[in-house]
Amino acid sequence: MTESSAVLSFDLAEATQYLAERDEHLKHLIEETTPFQLKIEAAQSPYETLVEAVTHQSISGKAAATIYGRIKALSSTGRAPTPQEMLKLRKPVLRKAGLSGAKILAMKDLAQKTIDGIVPSFEEALKLSDEELVERLVSVRGIGAWTVEMFLIFRLGRPDVLPIHDLGVKKGWAITYGKKHMPKPKELLAFGERWRPYRTVASWYMWRACQRAGNAAMRKIRPARPRKRRPSKSSGRGRFRKRPR
Repeated sequence: MTESSAVLSFDLAEATQYLAERDEHLKHLIEETTPFQLKIEAAQSPYETLVEAVTHQSISGKAAATIYGRIKALSSTGRAPTPQEMLKLRKPVLRKAGLSGAKILAMKDLAQKTIDGIVPSFEEALKLSDEELVERLVSVRGIGAWTVEMFLIFRLGRPDVLPIHDLGVKKGWAITYGKKHMPKPKELLAFGERWRPYRTVASWYMWRACQRAGNAAMRKIRPARPRKRRPSKSSGRGRFRKRPR
């Protein structure tokens, strides 16, 4: 995979000024850390990007890179197998490359939905809204909202994406705002309204907050507080009813 500096679809100076004016904590983070940079994954179709994303699910980056290399070796082009090639590849061959049964099913479904036009080409994706892309791509087996959000940020460079389930964003938020616990996804979504329409930029700075704080500080951040259960109200009615004679 090759990367290139993004030609942003928005004015970065305007975005950072907008965020700094609305969020004092974020203002300090912007002033004290590396300026916003977005590396766009180049030369990959949405299909190829998602094949690689499925490969990386739930395993280390090093192991995923090895497996993805084996998958590319199964193609006639040296890149990810085309959708047509993927459908023809037998399960034992893909298992030998290192894919689990669930990932094989996900890639087969991804290939079929690409052929059917549900997974768009890069040119088509540029014309679709974030919501339309999420709706289409999460219909693919094994593709969740987080994977689509990473695609929107790092392949399309969309300006207003907030990955509310991302561990780095949640921990970065806790570090930036001096919290002991990570926020619940709904809490982070509500909080992030102040960052619209530049939530991608704010999310990027949450990742930088993690890097700046270091592993020791990140380990101190606890999971979101569990929801407190309200004690059930018991009227006691019927408990001492007289038995009918």
